[in-house]
Amino acid sequence: MSNRWNHFLSEVTNQIRSKEAKKFVASELEFHLKEVKKEWIGKGLSEAEAEEKAVSQMGSPSKLGHELNKLHKPRIDWWLISLLAITMALSFLPLITLGDELSDGYIVMKAIHVLLGVMIAAAMMFIDYRKFENKGWVFYSIGVLLLFLLLTIPNAIINGVPYFMIGPFQIESHYALPFLFLGWASFFNNSKIRLWQHFLLVALPLLLFMAVPNLAVSFIYIAMVFVMMWWSTISRKAATIITITSIVGVAAFSTFAWFTVKEYQLARILGFLNPEKYPDNWGYMYLQLKERLASAGWFGSAVKSEALPFEHTDYAFLNLTYHYGYLFAIGLFVILSMFAARIVMISTKISSRFGNLLLVGGVTLFLVQFIYNVGMMIGLLPLTSMSLPFISYGFIPMIFNAFIMGVVLSVYRRKDFILNRSA
Repeated sequence: MSNRWNHFLSEVTNQIRSKEAKKFVASELEFHLKEVKKEWIGKGLSEAEAEEKAVSQMGSPSKLGHELNKLHKPRIDWWLISLLAITMALSFLPLITLGDELSDGYIVMKAIHVLLGVMIAAAMMFIDYRKFENKGWVFYSIGVLLLFLLLTIPNAIINGVPYFMIGPFQIESHYALPFLFLGWASFFNNSKIRLWQHFLLVALPLLLFMAVPNLAVSFIYIAMVFVMMWWSTISRKAATIITITSIVGVAAFSTFAWFTVKEYQLARILGFLNPEKYPDNWGYMYLQLKERLASAGWFGSAVKSEALPFEHTDYAFLNLTYHYGYLFAIGLFVILSMFAARIVMISTKISSRFGNLLLVGGVTLFLVQFIYNVGMMIGLLPLTSMSLPFISYGFIPMIFNAFIMGVVLSVYRRKDFILNRSA
């Protein structure tokens, strides 16, 4: 490479502020210069003459650098950041409505959760998501290892969910989802993985989730994998085979589970299907939810009622509906729906297949939590431990959803780093 060539590249990249964009532009320019040089050599020019022609064709390096700086500078999605700021502010309301039921310590802890969530989202935004593309096996292995540790090392149980401690951190099955999310985005972007390998890769974490057990996380995992699969470049035939086989497997497992179900488990199912018949036990919570919704009104209930369990966590949507009314609930529903709408809009602007898989997986993880939580609050779905994204109190839900949005922001930030190579 001649000094003229190096000087040209240096002058162009000096106009670009972002270090990340600088490397990208330098790589692209060098590629295009080599292509033009080959054309001139093919026309009979010497290598030195071809290099001179290639550089001259590019025009003014200063002007070109200025244009490329505007075109390829990293982007910040202020719409998504605004939604994050609004929902994180609203997330304090479930605690405020409980008043003296909770100490000020919960407010302080919530503030810490929000601060950590902001830090996680910001950190993920500045990390180049493309670095994860070839590390699927690493992320997948970490996710599986966490689940395996939950089954093998001594652990405690809170509300039926097992966990173990790593220093001050309480590790439970939710922690495996972000790693499996990144792993599957990489796998579905890899055409070399065969059908039988997909079966094994899907089945292993699912069996571990069910053995832990955590049905809510199992459901989120299944939805994420299958939506990403149908969005990926995997053949429709393979996707159909995996889907049908999985449906048959779930049906067979459900049939077997029905005949082996324990009495209290059956009572919980019947309590959901017919709560009026079990008003003093398994149907009690469903009746309480129905009563709260009926008395909320458009602007909230003026009657102070006894707090229900988990009003600041899993039942946060019901809590806010009861205290602030249907209009507030509709507004909150719209705000949370805008997260999904925004991610879908971003996906239409992304040419990276891996980036699109991350967006599809991310919006699925978000929507499953959101739709299921609202669905169980209005009596359409059985009650389980499913948080309302960003609104429910808890360290894990906040960090998990902040991580998802951070990945989305990372993809958006680099949406203009587009490879235009034809070879």
